[in-house]
Amino acid sequence: MKTDPRNSKLSRSLAASPDWVFVTVAVLAAFSTYFCMYGFRKAFAAASFEGAEIAMFGLVLDLKLALVIGQVLGYAASKFIGIKVNSEMTRGRRGLALFLCVLASQFSLVAFALVPPEFKVLAIFCSALPLGMVWGLVFSFLEGRSLTDLLGAGLCCSFILASGFAKSVGAWVMQAGVSEEWMPAVAGLFYLPPYCLAVWLLRRLPHPTEVDVARRVDRQPMGKVERRAFLKRYGFGIACLMLVYVVMTVCRDFRDNFMADMLAEQGHETSPAIFTQTELPVAFSVVLLVGLLFLIRSNRTALLVNHVYGLVGASVLFTSTLLFQSGGIGIIAWMVMNGFGLFLAYVPFNCILFDRLVASLGTVATSIFLITMADALGYLGVVAGMLYKNFGHGEALMLGFFATLSYFVAVLMVAALVGSWIYFSRRTLRN
Repeated sequence: MKTDPRNSKLSRSLAASPDWVFVTVAVLAAFSTYFCMYGFRKAFAAASFEGAEIAMFGLVLDLKLALVIGQVLGYAASKFIGIKVNSEMTRGRRGLALFLCVLASQFSLVAFALVPPEFKVLAIFCSALPLGMVWGLVFSFLEGRSLTDLLGAGLCCSFILASGFAKSVGAWVMQAGVSEEWMPAVAGLFYLPPYCLAVWLLRRLPHPTEVDVARRVDRQPMGKVERRAFLKRYGFGIACLMLVYVVMTVCRDFRDNFMADMLAEQGHETSPAIFTQTELPVAFSVVLLVGLLFLIRSNRTALLVNHVYGLVGASVLFTSTLLFQSGGIGIIAWMVMNGFGLFLAYVPFNCILFDRLVASLGTVATSIFLITMADALGYLGVVAGMLYKNFGHGEALMLGFFATLSYFVAVLMVAALVGSWIYFSRRTLRN
């Protein structure tokens, strides 16, 4: 009979340790797991595949754009699968699922290097297909705790930093002489050992305490009936939040995937370190602000502050774009400010906002269901945005397109966030 890792000596020791010890270990495990996952997902974005094109469904696409679309489709499909799988998965199976996700992705990256060009989009799709469930699996170890805000902020720091670092690793691998085709698989090998170690540690985090359950509501797997009932009961408010997340995800993914292209359009040299340098100040400031939410005991008040963060983020997104276009700031400053505005609003959606929402509604549920559903819809939006850019504005420079997108996203965010708070302010418990 297998022993539950959460009954291990390490798990019992963490349960009896001071909060700061548990937070340090939990954040280290969760951060490292998701940070390393990005090595399998984003290293390929450092390659330009310049001049390469591919024919798909009778259409001729730029290979880099086709690969981005293929990966996003795989990631989006994974999120839709995850709505069911992550919501229903029991605690004991999550660790094994995390191991299998990256192993399947790494095999697909090897296939990406070996197959002819016409099959590379399929290979990158398959590499992303298991990875979209990793976030939900990782956060399921953290949700429903008194310290979830702090743990979630530490986890979210991973995807702010990880994308830039993964692209830097990809660029360094190519500088070492590895081809663009083999670079993603080689980069993945660097990440595999620390990923496995991080998952091993994550599985040994203790269960939420009775105090955690009293403050944040018990978190139980949600079946199909429970998911439908929840959406039916809170449909309008959830729809508003989903709209905010979709437009933010579209904007964030364009910035993430095409930052190198936008820098090149401005004649700015893109050294491998530039991707990490632009994200460090964003990560530090956003995680600090989001982490402070754990000081707010009232779930309803914390939910309000999450909405305020979104409104501030939209304002920064709009204002920084205006300053850049008027010549008030350069492109590096714009990328940093744009990233700060986006992530200040985006980060809470990935951990804290939905966790506090479930707690303030007083409904026995899991925030993973809402987070995974938001991700699924968000990545569908990304695919739509990519296709719209390629076929509706194919000749437009990426820089101008992204500026217009930033304005549009900021305005929609404000409208939907205001609508969400008006709705939920009348339905949440004053706890």
